[in-house]
Amino acid sequence: MAEQAPVRAEAAAEGLFSRTYAAATASFAGVMFLTGFAALAVVPTLPVAAQDLDGVSLYPMVAGCFVAASLLGGVFGGGWADRAGARRPLAAGLVLAVVTLLVSATSTTIWQLAAGRFLDGVAGGMVAVSINTAIGQAYPDHLRPRALALMSTCWIVPSLAGPPLAGLVAAWWSWRAVFFGLAALTLLPALAVVAMLRSRSRQAAPEPSDERTPRPALLVAAAVSAGAALAQFGISGWDLRHLVCTATGLALLAVFAARLLPPGTWRAARGLPATVLLRGLASGVYFTLEAFVPLLLDTVRRVPAAVTGLAFTGAAIAWAGASWVQGRLHERCPRHRLVAAGALLLAAAVALATAGTLPALPALTAASAMLLAAVGMGLLVPSLTLLSLSHSPPDRQGYASSAMQTTQNLGQITVMGLASALFHAGLGAGSTGLAGYVAAFGLLLVPSVLAALLAARARTA
Repeated sequence: MAEQAPVRAEAAAEGLFSRTYAAATASFAGVMFLTGFAALAVVPTLPVAAQDLDGVSLYPMVAGCFVAASLLGGVFGGGWADRAGARRPLAAGLVLAVVTLLVSATSTTIWQLAAGRFLDGVAGGMVAVSINTAIGQAYPDHLRPRALALMSTCWIVPSLAGPPLAGLVAAWWSWRAVFFGLAALTLLPALAVVAMLRSRSRQAAPEPSDERTPRPALLVAAAVSAGAALAQFGISGWDLRHLVCTATGLALLAVFAARLLPPGTWRAARGLPATVLLRGLASGVYFTLEAFVPLLLDTVRRVPAAVTGLAFTGAAIAWAGASWVQGRLHERCPRHRLVAAGALLLAAAVALATAGTLPALPALTAASAMLLAAVGMGLLVPSLTLLSLSHSPPDRQGYASSAMQTTQNLGQITVMGLASALFHAGLGAGSTGLAGYVAAFGLLLVPSVLAALLAARARTA
């Protein structure tokens, strides 16, 4: 035992950029930074592209198909990572990302642009799941929190510069130049990861474990992806066509979604099922807040757009900062307590946003809700990812990562859809327009509090 102590001390002293892990850390960080930059930068160019291609009426489909397609990419990439290790699907996802950016850049119709965004969603799902799986396979337990914090920072930081730069390029030059430029930038990490893959081609795949659960079929994932796309399109309007799309999408999700998730997810069974469910609840709350708070600030509180933009910037910094903090608390605070703390901060942010609807309070009250919610997510999301990896044997970490991404997207779609329905109902009942916001924000308290109460069920043994 005495001989093992120096070995353990030496392993614990190694950091993310030590000789052992520097290549993997640099590659993963570069991938997350540039793919995050690409994913966020195209957002302000999509309306311009849709208008140029005479497809404004189909813009909701173009904007929403990325999230729906990432469901399919996550399942595909997760299964591949479990069978052969995370580096191959990671490299394939990056190569596909470059190709899809070129497809979007050369679009001659709105349907080609939609196809490019769909394929980009597939690539994004593969990359996100592969990165999380690779962290579980490449780093020891004591480095995983810091690795996830670094990945969060590398994803969020591009939101500070990506959208403004892309907007300027689209305004001064062309929206196509944005896609071509992002393809050139993404090519560099793609080549780096492929080179790393070749240099480590002899690395063995994860050893099979005794815990076996059915692997989700790609047809099931495709059905869920289609259901998510239809549901997203459906909630964008209230005519017969949109209602039919919503009903069809919800039916597909109700029938097939459970097959992509660990058994017991909907009843929050202890371990991985509860962890996966918590990711969906938290994501639904945060991204719904992110959608409705700026709308409130613009339409009701008449806040300048620059102030709203500063709120988004502050939220990005707050998320990255909180993620950095959780990376330093892994030995002092159990992960499930950080999840509970993050969920309580989300609930407080919802209460703050609700208070921000009151004319007597400053408009910045609602804007500050975005910062508080981002702090909660910075604590919660990396902690849930670590818990999901801890609950999974090495050859099932890809499955766990894909399940987490599936509930993240389903949570966004479901909570956003319910909040939108209450918002429109409230608009019909309230003459000032505030009733719709109060109803939407009130709904968000339910998943926030529920996530805090269920956090203990995600704890490790």
